[in-house]
Amino acid sequence: MFLHRGSFSEVFMVREKKTGKMYALKCLKKKHLAHSNLENEINVLRRIKHDNVVGLEDFYESRTHYYLVMQLVSGGELFDRILDKGVYTEKDASKVIKQVLQAVSYLHENSIVHRDLKPENLLYYNTDENAKIMVSDFGLSKTLEHGVMSTACGTPGYVAPEVLAQKPYSKAVDCWSIGVITYILLCGYPPFFEENEKRLFSKIMRAEYAFHSPFWDDISESAKEFIKNMMEKNPTKRFTTEQALRHPWIVGDTARDQDIYQSVCEQLERNFATSKWKVMANQGSRLLSHKGICCDAHNSDEVSADK
Repeated sequence: MFLHRGSFSEVFMVREKKTGKMYALKCLKKKHLAHSNLENEINVLRRIKHDNVVGLEDFYESRTHYYLVMQLVSGGELFDRILDKGVYTEKDASKVIKQVLQAVSYLHENSIVHRDLKPENLLYYNTDENAKIMVSDFGLSKTLEHGVMSTACGTPGYVAPEVLAQKPYSKAVDCWSIGVITYILLCGYPPFFEENEKRLFSKIMRAEYAFHSPFWDDISESAKEFIKNMMEKNPTKRFTTEQALRHPWIVGDTARDQDIYQSVCEQLERNFATSKWKVMANQGSRLLSHKGICCDAHNSDEVSADK
């Protein structure tokens, strides 16, 4: 069964004859390998196994193709599930971010930086109400050799200031991205949004964002403090995943149980649930490339059975 077509690959749902178990099979022509990050993705996926990471089950190749047998994830993207919930609270957002932090903490412990954390790469394992979150798409991930990196990559709006400034950076870039995602989960719109890419990058590099009224009036101070620590401009002062996992908004009882569904979903639909946002994101990627910054200009190949 065909699931998804990306820039360089096709994804099919397949069944293992011996066990009857379902998988996602990602097929890529070898002639396209020079234009993709597949080799890096395979090397990373072979090293990791975590409950909240979409796993690589097996790998094959033929004369013309590479085949990745991936864990089948069928629960859909994060934002789509929020829009379908009907009721949504800070506690729901906190539970999502906790799982993301656990996955990314595991990656960092294994000297891997994802470098492209964004809502589209956060999928639900299945359609169950309490399904776990899965981190996907390791095409831009990097294995740390000396603790710092210099190649600028990521997705506009989620990328850390030090990356845009073309400075050497570390795994702290993932924590910044998680801060951006948390911000969006609590208000439905991005902390940095400009029609003009130059102004967008300038705002990000200055870490210029705010908690606007009335959208943030009912959000706890604990949540705001958590975001401030994750979106700290100085990467050496920014929360690590370990620090974030100890914050009261994640492990305590400070996340409010008040329903914020209507406010958040109105903004999500306005800012994210349209083709306009995706077009702008892709344009931003190309513009970054024009500026000499290598950013994510490929279509995501997340393995999700409902695409």
